Amino acid sequence: MAPTTRPCPGRLRAWLTLATDNWLSRGYLAAAGSAIGFFLYAVYLSPDPGFAAIWPFAATLPLSAIAFLTPTPELDPATNWLTPLLFTTWVSLCALVNAGLLGMAARAFRTRSAA
Repeated sequence: MAPTTRPCPGRLRAWLTLATDNWLSRGYLAAAGSAIGFFLYAVYLSPDPGFAAIWPFAATLPLSAIAFLTPTPELDPATNWLTPLLFTTWVSLCALVNAGLLGMAARAFRTRSAA
């Protein structure tokens, strides 16, 4: 029988639990969500979005920097390959990963201080 390549739903659930089971991670997700909401408002409803992408980008560093380090598909800097939808999706995933890492740190600190 061939091994399955599907991700284990238990791992995803465990990671989402790490990302939401403490106040530090929840606060971070709220801040990142507000930055993403501001970005979407500025891009789609404001006449001049300006530098609205800086807030979600800065809120989800260092993982969000990977999106700007990857080369463009055609290696042409004039192309707009990073659309607002792709940027929002990437920043949201980075926020979940960062919140999970914060949750791991909070859990390790909690267990270390209890011992």
